[in-house]
Amino acid sequence: MTVTTPEQTLRKVSRETPLEEILAIVHEDGGVIIKNFLTPEQIAGFNGDIEAAMEALKPGSTAEQEEIAEFHGSNTKRLTGLVARSKTFRKDIVDDDLVHGLCDAVFKEESGTYWINSTQVIEIGPGNKAQPLHRDLENWHPFVDMGPKGPEAIVNFLIAFTPFTEENGATRIVPGSHRWNDYYDRGTPEQTIPAEMEAGDCLFFAGKLAHGGGANRTTNEYRRAVAFSLCPGFLTGEEAYPFIIDKETVKTLPERVQRIVGFRSQYPKGSPGLWMNDYNELGDYLGL
Repeated sequence: MTVTTPEQTLRKVSRETPLEEILAIVHEDGGVIIKNFLTPEQIAGFNGDIEAAMEALKPGSTAEQEEIAEFHGSNTKRLTGLVARSKTFRKDIVDDDLVHGLCDAVFKEESGTYWINSTQVIEIGPGNKAQPLHRDLENWHPFVDMGPKGPEAIVNFLIAFTPFTEENGATRIVPGSHRWNDYYDRGTPEQTIPAEMEAGDCLFFAGKLAHGGGANRTTNEYRRAVAFSLCPGFLTGEEAYPFIIDKETVKTLPERVQRIVGFRSQYPKGSPGLWMNDYNELGDYLGL
């Protein structure tokens, strides 16, 4: 295990930073903050898209299992299916050239293709306890046994829509934990550092990194973020988008977005194709 010192902070880059520099930092630290990932106008547009749905959503978890309910948070709202819910998300976020550039660099050589795992608003309210530390690749348990030698199973973009502070629940990470040999070891709260960000900044991090939402110790602040993650096309994602988003909306999306939401076939490295119809491209069958 690597011991994390309290003096460590997450490195920050701009949107214009070369991809290889961003990925070199992620390789070393497990994650990096990309400054000004979204503009104030994009944030306002997205918030307008999902305002009614967030108002109607009750905080807390519907899970019966105590462990899962704790993971979701007692005073946390989680709104999913953002591709279907928000035009701003479809146009300005999931179709972002930087998103696809980073995912191409992470997945193309090793896995060949990638698509969306999940999309959600995560709003941590006052009094919510810290989320248990975890690695996102735990969705697919064999990767836990593989440890750092396994392929990159998932990457996550966590965008701050309000300021992230240590007091209001900034996501906490364990730097370097993606390089630990034992992925059953998730680290301890004492080893974490907060990903403090301004609204519009984005934490881009590997699925191998141990992390968790922080405790909101304020009495009146709500920490809002948008998190979306992508995984190789040979893995099953959390969200079943072909059943969530209507085909007419899909027709308005660029081909690369149609592919990552599951309306095109997947071509992982070494495979003649997955997610097909009669061994033909799914997009052709759907008339896209």
